[in-house]
Amino acid sequence: MRRLNRRDFIKGAVGLGLGALGVATVLENLRRVPPPSERAAELPWHARPARFFLPAQGRTRCGDCHTDRQPSRVTFCHTEHGGSQVKCLLCPKGCLISEGKRGDCGVRENVGGTLYTMTYGNPCTRHIDPIEKKPLFHFLPGSAAYSISTAGCNLHCLYCQNWQISQVRPEDIPSIRLMPEEVVEEALRYGSPSIAYTYAEPIIFYEYMYDMATVARSQGVRSVVISAGYINQEPLEQLCSVVDAIKIDLKGINERFYREVCSATLGPVLETIRTIARSGIHLEIVNLVVPTLNDDLGDMRELAAWVRDEVGPDVPLHFSRFGPQYRLQNLPPTPVRTLRQAREIAMEEGLHYVYIGNVPGDPAAHTYCPRCGDALILRSGFSVLEMHLEEGCCPFCGEEIPGVWK
Repeated sequence: MRRLNRRDFIKGAVGLGLGALGVATVLENLRRVPPPSERAAELPWHARPARFFLPAQGRTRCGDCHTDRQPSRVTFCHTEHGGSQVKCLLCPKGCLISEGKRGDCGVRENVGGTLYTMTYGNPCTRHIDPIEKKPLFHFLPGSAAYSISTAGCNLHCLYCQNWQISQVRPEDIPSIRLMPEEVVEEALRYGSPSIAYTYAEPIIFYEYMYDMATVARSQGVRSVVISAGYINQEPLEQLCSVVDAIKIDLKGINERFYREVCSATLGPVLETIRTIARSGIHLEIVNLVVPTLNDDLGDMRELAAWVRDEVGPDVPLHFSRFGPQYRLQNLPPTPVRTLRQAREIAMEEGLHYVYIGNVPGDPAAHTYCPRCGDALILRSGFSVLEMHLEEGCCPFCGEEIPGVWK
């Protein structure tokens, strides 16, 4: 008797009238239960089945991965597509991954028709950081965040400040074994009220992050995600249900900048920001201003107006100073004057909390009441010097200041 494969099973289920809900349940179960595979027995301890993927349907074409106008941005693309392939559903790149190959992020591998993450419980760095370093200015100011990351990223920004870990594969750099429960134990031992998934792109270690956040919540520890926001809606919505805050790097409001400098696209990031805002968890946005590439003042106004109209004037917006690094060492640091102009424009557009980052001592790092103008939180670098809030409100005029303060 011929062995029933996944595709035949699903087709049969539809024919028997299981309906959309039944098929969805079957698909979910198929994702979670890996099929037998000789290679699966040889996988390293930090490999785990991924949560969001499907078998590729039919024979794929080279054009599914790239076109003449958009050169291949993946390492798994072959002139002749065939064999066991899977389609990753975690991020908008939708990588088609051949047997034994990995997606664009370098950490998700097709093994016997099942997609595996190669970063589970395998961080390459962890530190205790001020929450202001993320930067999150309206979330537990002055507290320490237990910060953790694995290798890999699904973007390839030419100015990445953590390229040594984001642009490599997990096996290429030293890492340690640290399971989710152990991470939470360490955060509690160090007195950190939150765990920050940060440094590289936490989306690519989604399963590890999700499990850490779930354990952390059960122990009263909060979770914050420091991300570029390049993620599909289903995994994002599930993530929002277990974390407490997300900071999104909105690289710019220009599609060309996203494609040429970051190897990504703008639309999915904007939708990510909308989804986070609708979820009700805390949201902050950062725009790193890169001279000659995304520093047009007209774009700054458009970005600020978009934030105001789509997620509201109370969402904190940070304009951060660029420093030459990685593949953009030929550019100068962002002029402070440009950052101040960007802040003025954003406030003209009606945003209430606009900050300047990476400029030590600048008064635009303080939090001011949007009604009376008094300084409520005074900062120096990543340190909080003074905080004047009473039950989340301005003590001088009573204005409520949105944020997570305790």
